[in-house]
Amino acid sequence: MFLIAAIVILLIVVLILGQAIRIVPQQSAWVVERLGRYHETLTAGLNFLVPFVDRLAYRHNLREVPMDVAPQVCITKDNTQVTVDAVLYYQITDPKLASYGSSDYRLAITQLAQTTLRSAVGTMDLDVVLSSRATINAEIVQALDEAGVGWGVKVLRYEIRDITPPAAIVKAMELQITAERERRAVVAKSEGDRAQQINLAEGQRQAEINRSEGEQQAAVNRATGQAQAIELVAKATSNAIATIASAVSNPGGLEALQLQVARDYVAQFGNIAKAGTTVLLPANLADLGGLVAGALEIIRATDPKTSSEPRASAVSAGG
Repeated sequence: MFLIAAIVILLIVVLILGQAIRIVPQQSAWVVERLGRYHETLTAGLNFLVPFVDRLAYRHNLREVPMDVAPQVCITKDNTQVTVDAVLYYQITDPKLASYGSSDYRLAITQLAQTTLRSAVGTMDLDVVLSSRATINAEIVQALDEAGVGWGVKVLRYEIRDITPPAAIVKAMELQITAERERRAVVAKSEGDRAQQINLAEGQRQAEINRSEGEQQAAVNRATGQAQAIELVAKATSNAIATIASAVSNPGGLEALQLQVARDYVAQFGNIAKAGTTVLLPANLADLGGLVAGALEIIRATDPKTSSEPRASAVSAGG
């Protein structure tokens, strides 16, 4: 009997200790009620309760929790139905409010997210809805965050996973996208052709400018060369005339000039006779004879061997 009593007592002690000792895991919070009323929130670690008086009413996970939101059919501003699939992330910030602020905070969060999503999509056209996911996400997070204060829950993120328009709308959008891409291709090609024509015209214009500038420079160079040539010829002629004038002023210079003129005169008549069958003779041949006689007289006068002969005989022979 004593052994049975000891075993019963031991079982009662173990039961009492099992009711009194609680070990709470990390990132968890347990809500304790005493006699049906909220008493305290147990944090991670070893905790003690009053057996048969305190009880664990709620156990909450304090980590960030992802939760799927059921796909919703929403109507856009332009009366197009779209199916929106999303996921949200929440975290319990106040275990007491999460336990007593709402009968089911998960259901409250999902229902509010769905209604806010319908309201946000209803104010936008389909094209805006497809391109404004970030705006919709931020609007829903703000609404849930304001409502979650009384539920002890904070909604951290709301992300739209997929937006599915009707099949007919998708087909029309594909046709629109194809037409838009073709239009862009045509515009890009026309702009490329226009740029090519502009570049060609600009190149031709620049080539014409370069060619005209080259011709202008060549003309200037030729004119400069001709001017320099004329200047050199003029200087040479001037020097020649000055030399002749200087030579004429010397003794015998005038006679030498007359001799040279006579030679050139006779040589030119000879060239005329060689160039054609017609010979032009001066109207007064006596002038030519006198010119030749004068030239011979100058030669005799300058030649020491013939200087002793009388000039009159040379003149009469020329006549």
